[in-house]
Amino acid sequence: MIAIRPLTHFDPAGFVALAGGYTATAVYRVTRAESDAETTFRLSLEPLPAPREFRFPYHADELLRYAESIPGPFGLGAFDGERLVAIALGEERAWNRSLWVWEFHVAAAYQRRGIGRQLMDAMAARGRAAGLRALVLETQNTNVNAIRFYRAAGLTLDGLNVSHYTNDDLGPDGSVALFMTRRLE
Repeated sequence: MIAIRPLTHFDPAGFVALAGGYTATAVYRVTRAESDAETTFRLSLEPLPAPREFRFPYHADELLRYAESIPGPFGLGAFDGERLVAIALGEERAWNRSLWVWEFHVAAAYQRRGIGRQLMDAMAARGRAAGLRALVLETQNTNVNAIRFYRAAGLTLDGLNVSHYTNDDLGPDGSVALFMTRRLE
């Protein structure tokens, strides 16, 4: 039986194994048109000619920041017995009353079983209990499965950044940062 509960410690190696990356078979291709009178962005779903692997390189300082946040109000895990099968890590941003979710991952073998939805709902409930107005996260235009999940979990696409990762994020091999929000009020 899966249990959602607060994290009591942070295991960097276990986290990296769970959160290491994803495989894309399609992308939301982002185009921009800019003129003096109008700027538009368009996201169009396109299949990839071959699956593409994306891996996340976690740096020691980032892992240390995560470890320092545990235990805390916005560190949750989904456990199958004692095995961590999903994780959500975030922080309160007091200046705009938001819960910023840094990391949200479900082990591949546990996806499509409602675990991610339970974990997202638990994070949202904690945000509401803390008086926060919105849950916000970042994903990539190349992570179509995550975007579909986040939409099903009540988030909407609220913004993007076409130079968040590199100066060529709009290029054919680039990734565009997408910012999604779930209102809590």
